[in-house]
Amino acid sequence: MKQYEAGQYDVIVIGAGHAGCEAGLAAARMGADTLMLTLNLDMVAFMPCNPSVGGPAKGVVVREIDALGGEMAKNLDKTYIQMRMLNTGKGPAVQALRAQADKFQYQHEMKNTLENEPNLTLLQGMVDELIVEENECKGVIAKTGAVYRAKSVIITTGTFLRGEIILGELKYSSGPNNQQPSIKLSEHLAQLGFQMERFKTGTPPRINSKTIDYSKTEIQPGDDQPLAFSYETTEFITDQLPCWLTYTTARTHQLIDENLHRSPMFSGMVKGTGARYCPSIEDKVVRFHDKPRHQVFLEPEGRNTNEVYVQGLSTSMPEEIQHELITSVPGLENARMMRPGYAIEYDAIIPTQLWPTLETKKIKNLYTAGQINGTSGYEEAAAQGIMAGINAARNVMGKKEVILSRSDGYIGVLIDDLVTKGTNEPYRLLTSRAEYRLLLRHDNADLRLTELGHEIGLISEERYNKYVVKKSAIEGEINRLRSTIIKPNEHAQEVIRREGGSELKDGIRASDLLKRTEMSYKHIHEIIPAEKILPKDVTEQVEIQVKYEGYITKSLQQVERLKKLEDKKIPENIDYDAINGIATEARHKLNEVRPLSIAQASRIAGVNPADISILLVYIEQGKIARVSGDD
Repeated sequence: MKQYEAGQYDVIVIGAGHAGCEAGLAAARMGADTLMLTLNLDMVAFMPCNPSVGGPAKGVVVREIDALGGEMAKNLDKTYIQMRMLNTGKGPAVQALRAQADKFQYQHEMKNTLENEPNLTLLQGMVDELIVEENECKGVIAKTGAVYRAKSVIITTGTFLRGEIILGELKYSSGPNNQQPSIKLSEHLAQLGFQMERFKTGTPPRINSKTIDYSKTEIQPGDDQPLAFSYETTEFITDQLPCWLTYTTARTHQLIDENLHRSPMFSGMVKGTGARYCPSIEDKVVRFHDKPRHQVFLEPEGRNTNEVYVQGLSTSMPEEIQHELITSVPGLENARMMRPGYAIEYDAIIPTQLWPTLETKKIKNLYTAGQINGTSGYEEAAAQGIMAGINAARNVMGKKEVILSRSDGYIGVLIDDLVTKGTNEPYRLLTSRAEYRLLLRHDNADLRLTELGHEIGLISEERYNKYVVKKSAIEGEINRLRSTIIKPNEHAQEVIRREGGSELKDGIRASDLLKRTEMSYKHIHEIIPAEKILPKDVTEQVEIQVKYEGYITKSLQQVERLKKLEDKKIPENIDYDAINGIATEARHKLNEVRPLSIAQASRIAGVNPADISILLVYIEQGKIARVSGDD
């Protein structure tokens, strides 16, 4: 194919999935002239699996993306068909929003946002090669021969790299939803020396809503009160659609047991590693054979379609078996399948080949984000996308790149886990992965990250000013409660008795009374009203910060201790092979990851405290210079 010069840009983004959209928008909004290349303009921001976003940890990530100035939360708030707050009976550290999106409206709105973004060019095209000169990425070459040059390139190819769909005994080359796969780019990355791994994910069948007997299922409505992912949302969708719950049966499990030999998961046809936390129904039946049934959620894919996503029935069994599986579930006896479920295998790069900025170690000015880095989930992809977009743009502008720590947000946890520990299966973000999850809450993402979003140019002055007012109001009210003594008068005692608390014997600080289990901010306000009614998001913060003050303080102290280790930087020119006493496995892992700090080095699997102690002594004695010959 004859090549031709097709344009010069600051940043090129390959792919327009959830990572690509955030990367392209972030770079463009920061002032970088940005090109987004996608295989199919009709598949921008496509949701090939469940059209839902959020849940524990993941929902917090969406709010963090919004606090940094990203788009996913805003787009969801415009297009959801149902939204719920999960874990409301538990503490604030595990509460999170989950929304069922209108799959097609979400795509339409995101594409419209991209098309109307200044500095952003959206173009259909397949990238086959990167332009690499002296270990620096200088652009891309498309299948048509078009040569696009750039100062930074971000690859966000999702599950398209050498994608193969598996359905029963059938296996064929394809991206998700029967899109064309990206084969040459995957081969090119391997030729450039990147280590690749083969992963697998899957999706359940879709059925026709008109053929479901909902009377045999349990309704799962959205929440009545207005909820939103974005801190900027002021208009709320009220006409929500319900989801429905049913269960597998003994017949379902029998069908799977009788046909396991035809399941690609068990026949050996599937070679890639699947996600442990998103198993197929075959996996669940085999691994949990003692369980008589498993949940099946029926989730509408949108307002203007009859397709219903059968969550909990993810499978790659042959098509005829899928028909039988569906009709074995109560309410689905006469259900018609519109699309069969399938498994998809794809190439991903081993993420320890990345710096925490998501720039590759092997090739400068080349970034990767999303499922190509071994993650699963739209939220994880979008989180990496915005950080890669920010860093690619700042790289072009000659500014210091941005790295979020594990105490800054779940985004920091996600990226640190990937680049420090790697992953041997599709990575899913969980609350248990965050050691500071009491600090990384759904409710305070704006307090943690808005200032950074404003500093890098993604948060407007108007939004930043509103944030400053909110922060000031929270601090002012907490100070009022700490400095106000509630006396044991009849009014105060009556409120306390009503809520089942023990009466006051002496005066007590309002903040200390609020720490009682039975008391809320509403009760304190009833006893000592504020001068003016404060917004709900302010009083929510006041209550959480006061009630959990002890735990939060302990977490902050842990963060300070870790920060001292984060501040102990490891020189880039360190020669680990020259350090006596470090274990062989630790030396290998340190050479592979090339940690930037002692804290990061301590999180590498296979690097023990003894190795860290030796490394610390070595650095503090100033031996680096002598090893590298700088003296």
